[in-house]
Amino acid sequence: MKAIALIARRELGAYLRGMSGYVIVALILAIDGLLFNTYAMGGRELLSAEVLRKFFYFSSGTTMTAAILLSMRLLSEEAHDKTLVLLYTAPVSEWQIAVGKWLSAFCFLCLMLLLSLYMPLLILVHGTINPGHLAAGYAGLLLIGAASTAIGTFASSLTRSQVVAGIAGGAIVVGLLLSWMLARVVDPPFDTIFSYLSFWDKHFTPFMDGVIHTRDVVYYLSIAFLSLV
Repeated sequence: MKAIALIARRELGAYLRGMSGYVIVALILAIDGLLFNTYAMGGRELLSAEVLRKFFYFSSGTTMTAAILLSMRLLSEEAHDKTLVLLYTAPVSEWQIAVGKWLSAFCFLCLMLLLSLYMPLLILVHGTINPGHLAAGYAGLLLIGAASTAIGTFASSLTRSQVVAGIAGGAIVVGLLLSWMLARVVDPPFDTIFSYLSFWDKHFTPFMDGVIHTRDVVYYLSIAFLSLV
């Protein structure tokens, strides 16, 4: 655990000292703000719960995007700069390296989600918020963000190019997102398998409604774990 914390602290420091992480967070928050103003707060009057649901709807997409963008450099950059071999010769396992780097990107993603909290709180200006609904929605964002960051870390281990890693990570996430479509056209028992693999449709929508199911928590944690082993 000490080695993981050391690697995570080193990588998190790189995010905080560099500009790329701040640019990604600023861009994602700007998109979130625009979408929130357009689809949640603008137009016809909506119930507070419906506004909150819309916020989690589009925030899940921007969170996945940010996760891939933040994690695509984690191992590919080390491989490109030929410094990865130095990590492998250190008294740490490959799994500890992967988890430490993933943890740094996830912590930076958590900072982004914390900064986005002001948007749903704006609902209080003209409405009310169910704290449980808000907590469940953000729990969903944290989980889908953790899984997406782990997928991005895995993709980053496959190539020396950050761009290729980003494309590969994005492709894996999109493949999981679209698995619900395959579930509709394949025969049993594969329909059940593809339905369960659905990254968003099957497992994130309950969080949007303020509901936390154990199966959904286990799903996202399993995706994160399998991506890092």
